[in-house]
Amino acid sequence: MAGANEVPSASGSWRAAKPGAHPDYAVTALVLQGGGALGSYQAGVVEGLHEAGLLPNWVAGISIGALNAAVIAGNPPQERVAQLRGFWEHICRQPWWPSAPQPVDGRQLAGALPDAWRTVVDSLEAARALFEGQNGFFVPRPWYALGPASAGPHTASFYDTRPLRDTLERFADFERINRPQELRVSVGAVNVRSGNFLYFDNTERTLRPEHFMASGALPPGFPAVEVDGEFYWDGGLVSNTPLQHVLDAEPRQDALIFQVDLWSAAGRLPRDLFEVAVRQKDIQYSSRTRLVTDTLRTEQRYRRLLHEAMDLVPEAQRDSDWFRHAQTLACNARRNIIHLIYRDKPYESYAKDYQFGRLTLDEHWATGLADLRATLAHPQWLAKPPAEQPFVTHDLHRAQATAATGSA
Repeated sequence: MAGANEVPSASGSWRAAKPGAHPDYAVTALVLQGGGALGSYQAGVVEGLHEAGLLPNWVAGISIGALNAAVIAGNPPQERVAQLRGFWEHICRQPWWPSAPQPVDGRQLAGALPDAWRTVVDSLEAARALFEGQNGFFVPRPWYALGPASAGPHTASFYDTRPLRDTLERFADFERINRPQELRVSVGAVNVRSGNFLYFDNTERTLRPEHFMASGALPPGFPAVEVDGEFYWDGGLVSNTPLQHVLDAEPRQDALIFQVDLWSAAGRLPRDLFEVAVRQKDIQYSSRTRLVTDTLRTEQRYRRLLHEAMDLVPEAQRDSDWFRHAQTLACNARRNIIHLIYRDKPYESYAKDYQFGRLTLDEHWATGLADLRATLAHPQWLAKPPAEQPFVTHDLHRAQATAATGSA
């Protein structure tokens, strides 16, 4: 196991590293997809980055990724992991009936229980979330507050998320969040009235709890959140990953991006209606990440070709509107995307994104940490791409599948 502030060397051993953004890139970004209770996987990845000494200078999130982003940005680097742990343990604690006794290490019990028993336990925890809500996150609305009795968009939902404001203020310092010179923060949401998707960014406005709550306001479970006179829903309704926002930002710079997805576009064929429901949700919220990266890879290649072609233009012809316009389109930045994707366990069901049990929290967290450590065991993946290949992606699971196929 790696110690704090250590990263893997090419030989597979571990060497000390000075904490901070990667020195070869202007941007070290952490991109967090939405996925409800699956978000504790992202917290495990954050712990792995912390122990490796890799600290992002930009964090962008959607939905639960936005809530994780608030806790990350709202704490100094040395406190982020502890505060993330506190946040997740707080919202995974049942608000009414006491939870089942928790073992010293829930991950050991997770591995010891047969899959059928885990399905039962997880289903019970998901049912508790539906009927009780989640501590410091959301509570059921009384039946008489639903339907025609709703007072407007802020109450038109099955659950009330007002407790989340206090939780965010407890685990995140919003004065620190609004220091873009230390850490840029972007969270996506959808304007309910216009249908337009936008990002709340601390380089453009002061971010408050409602900006993060809006990013996670998934209807009809959660109500729209009012921000400066407009109402917003969960950004995942349009795009569940903020990757393109980071890549399109100007000026375009060399970037190392850790993209942490909670839904896998690839998966096995479903065998029954329950598996159909699970597979549908995976595809719906995966946001076609692979397609986005493939498209942006092609775009970056053309931008680089344009940059090289402009070097051939004589000086006398450079003082023109077309040349200046071409300058805004050309780009020689190099982008490296490290892709981490949560993989379903055999016993997980359609309810996996609202199963907030403590047992699942520990397991998701441990999986994210293990995946990040395994990814950093390939130190060459962090190297800046060559000029002739300015956009590269690395995916631990894809690499393992390729190796297994190649050795078969």
